[in-house]
Amino acid sequence: MSISDLPAINATLNFLSTVFLVAGFVFIKKGNQETHKKCMIAAFATSTIFLACYLYYHFNTEAVTRFTEPQWFRSYYLVLLFTHVVLAVVMLPFIFLSLWHAWKQNFEKHRRFAKWAWPIWLYVSITGVLVYLILYQIFPQAK
Repeated sequence: MSISDLPAINATLNFLSTVFLVAGFVFIKKGNQETHKKCMIAAFATSTIFLACYLYYHFNTEAVTRFTEPQWFRSYYLVLLFTHVVLAVVMLPFIFLSLWHAWKQNFEKHRRFAKWAWPIWLYVSITGVLVYLILYQIFPQAK
């Protein structure tokens, strides 16, 4: 494995987070708290590993992939990227507070934070995969 493999690994981690987030939501709606808990811990773990890999990649490579072509799609990509990045930062306190209250078994407060954290986290995970697909698969950009 080389550092150039990290964008694909990061997309895979985002995809796994998406799967765990959706599964966790389904399980809690069915009243299965234990499996919900396992799924949400797995989502947090895969997102944490993603963040570590993402930071490692960007601190250890000078490669910056910029979206330049096709020009007609660039504004759509930039809006997607902007919302992804902003919401990735915004979601962190909601996730931490949601997890904290779940750990403390204060489920009323957990639900209050989770109702904001979950959809934002899901959006960020999905758009993370989309950013990868756009930059590396659909419209591969010159390095």
